[in-house]
Amino acid sequence: MAWLLIDNSNNRTKLALGDKNSLSEWRVVTPTSELNSTSLKKLLEGVRFDGVVCASVVPEKAKLLSDFFKPVSPFHFLTHKSPHGLKFDLDHPEQIGNDRLANALALRETHGMPGIAVDFGTAVTFSVVSEEGNFSGGVIAPGMAAMTEYLSTRTAQLPQIELVEPATAIAKTTVAAMQSGAVIGHRGMVREILREMISEIGGKPKVIATGGGAAFSAPHIEEIDIIDLDLTLEGLRLLAGKAFFK
Repeated sequence: MAWLLIDNSNNRTKLALGDKNSLSEWRVVTPTSELNSTSLKKLLEGVRFDGVVCASVVPEKAKLLSDFFKPVSPFHFLTHKSPHGLKFDLDHPEQIGNDRLANALALRETHGMPGIAVDFGTAVTFSVVSEEGNFSGGVIAPGMAAMTEYLSTRTAQLPQIELVEPATAIAKTTVAAMQSGAVIGHRGMVREILREMISEIGGKPKVIATGGGAAFSAPHIEEIDIIDLDLTLEGLRLLAGKAFFK
């Protein structure tokens, strides 16, 4: 039995297949802005599945996905009320992004507790799973691209830049100075947030990086233990196997 797993984020939408044992090799990644019923039909041509589990942080696309899949297949949106077994050490679990719930579930089941999932996307999110396996809170901060886009739109003389590894911290041009500030500065922000969180948790929690920017940023941050680019999809697979499509 195969399940279709959808991670619908602000910039990219990832689709994968999985079953009770693992994720399959079949993957599709498409810009979220290009996601519509026509593109979905094309992406899924010839793909067979028995149910759909989706995490979405884009309301407009969430409705599209619901309208597209519900008439033809068992379909479930991940929320704080889903039967994932997570408990919450906070007051408003309904405010937690669905992708963060998937990350927390996968972290708990595959990497151990306590732990921190760091998702490098449009925003960089930090989600904590306690030693007891509960979702205990976290941090939401600007992503690297968001920082550079803010500078270029809010200042008259600063351009849009490509995010690349700076050759040196002390830059000789405006573009290089912006790249240094974005890349080195963003990593410094992530590093300091992790240090404070680890201090509050105590001991040595496992820190797992995921998301589109993880491969670029995480290797330079010593507090991060593992890069797991499939963390969100794995959380969706685990949810499907636990509750809906056994």
